[in-house]
Amino acid sequence: MQLGKLLDGIAVSDSRGNSEIEIKGLAYDSRSVKPGYLFVALKGQTEDGHDFIKNALQNGAVALVLEQSRWTDTKAAIVQVSNSREALSRLAVNFYNRPFNGMTLIGITGTNGKTTSSYVLESILSAAGAVPGVIGTINYRFSGQTLEAPVTTPESLDLMSTLRKMADGGVTDVVMEVSSHALHLGRVRDCPFHVGVFTNISRDHLDYHNSMEDYFEAKSLLFRGLGEKGPPHLTWAVINADDPKGEELIGLTKARVITYGLEKDRDVRAEGIQLTRSGMTAHMITPAGETDIHSSLIGDFNIYNILAASAAALCLGIDLNVVASGIARLEGVPGRLELVKNRQSLAIVVDYAHTPDALLKAISSVKPLTKGRLITVFGCGGDRDKGKRREMGRVAGEHSDLAFVTSDNPRTEDPAAIAAQIEEGVHESGLKKLEGAFDEDFAGPGYILELDRGKAIQSAIGLAHESDLILIAGKGHE
Repeated sequence: MQLGKLLDGIAVSDSRGNSEIEIKGLAYDSRSVKPGYLFVALKGQTEDGHDFIKNALQNGAVALVLEQSRWTDTKAAIVQVSNSREALSRLAVNFYNRPFNGMTLIGITGTNGKTTSSYVLESILSAAGAVPGVIGTINYRFSGQTLEAPVTTPESLDLMSTLRKMADGGVTDVVMEVSSHALHLGRVRDCPFHVGVFTNISRDHLDYHNSMEDYFEAKSLLFRGLGEKGPPHLTWAVINADDPKGEELIGLTKARVITYGLEKDRDVRAEGIQLTRSGMTAHMITPAGETDIHSSLIGDFNIYNILAASAAALCLGIDLNVVASGIARLEGVPGRLELVKNRQSLAIVVDYAHTPDALLKAISSVKPLTKGRLITVFGCGGDRDKGKRREMGRVAGEHSDLAFVTSDNPRTEDPAAIAAQIEEGVHESGLKKLEGAFDEDFAGPGYILELDRGKAIQSAIGLAHESDLILIAGKGHE
């Protein structure tokens, strides 16, 4: 595609060079540049793409898109813009020929529940005869293909590339987990979402966002944008109205609104919820009628994820009986309150919980299913929000009979230092630190510090009885 056509819809501040030059590909990482490529210099948190222009040219870039007026001594065409991230998104849309055309886009955002909601909706869409594609934390998948997911929501260029593959693969509906990072950085700014889903909001990513207010503001961008790229009456906002921020989001969107939750005035709600170790049943009430639902998902908070997916499906015109069928079809979600089969016949549940709220919900969900002790194995990630470590320690200490404080992706930080911050919260809960050797007759209560995650899990299993339940939190599907 010619450079001039690629720049359609982009506000260019200044330019130099041949606008008719043929562009063979796009890149925002200089290491990915090949001969004939256009390189877009992005400013990141730790690195600036403008510092890698020379590398891009050496690798064969024939055109550059920059924010800074660096008119280097090169034959490459140079285009200056005010915001290279916005330009990258539009360039990607043009290069991949508006790949979302003909597909229905559903965006799901919130602190917790995005992945499970996306799996439930994917199952419902399949039951309806659609061909769903999913972009999310665990992977990107469509039409029998699975792509690795380096991040929940990819950079705009990678996103449009993936959407093009999905479109070419016959996908009809795309279910996308939309992270606060992606919204703040404009990765999805050119995606014409038909439905936006809000799950909930609680403390997370404050290492990136300055405050909970900034975090919520980023999340709200999905709903502010609904209807901007088409008639508002054709777009839907699916809102968890039981969440304190739900009402605020309703006031921010131009789209039609459908609410869900457990309160009686919600558009989509559930009653008579019955929970077991093998799943749940409930009676769901919707604007389209009522139905009984059966799900293999465990944990009371998963009813919210089921309701979110059901409400989104109803917005897409899917029959209520098909919705119920899709819910029943889903056997489980990797690393989301996932019951792990084992030779010892122990109750072992793996969950992705890595925030105080998510950990509390996970513990609260499995505790009613626990006849004996609840044994929790958990840690906190390094180079992330340090403020939540103490809170997670307190949550685990208050609600576990026996807890193992261990490592969880320490990254560049000292695992012992992270654990020490977690221990402050455990101490506040009143749970005592246990040291020394223990056998299977050990009963607790207390907590054990074991930085080796593998050993911590092995020890928890070694101390567990058949009546106990082990919750391994943090890494989830990883």
